[in-house]
This record gives sequence, structure tokens and C-alpha cells, in this order.
Amino acid sequence: MSATVTGIAVGAVLAFAALIFGFWGFLLVAAFMAVGLLLGRIIEGKLDLRGLANALSGKRTS
Repeated sequence: MSATVTGIAVGAVLAFAALIFGFWGFLLVAAFMAVGLLLGRIIEGKLDLRGLANALSGKRTS
């Protein structure tokens, strides 16, 4: 699936959530989608947890 198709699908889901559940439902769906994205990237091995933790804590690596 291309990035364009993925973006359209995400936009459609968020628009549907906003229409059905209102603003707070929209935010909740967006947060769950972000968590799902992170979990998917971790499972695929495309996200380095140690690097992410270092970036969030302000540690710099070279």
C-alpha cells in the first residue's frame, strides 16, 4: 500500500470518528492509531526503542 493510500485511509477513519464521536472521540481514535503505529513498527523491527528512549530523554549520540 502506498503512502498516499495509507494517508487517505487514515484521514477517512479520523473523519468518520469525528462525525460519529465528536472531538474527544476523534482525539481518542487518533491516539489509539498512534499507539498502533508504534507497536507495528516495533514488531516489524523498524523502530529502535533504545534510540527512541535516548531521543525522548535528551541524550545525544553520534
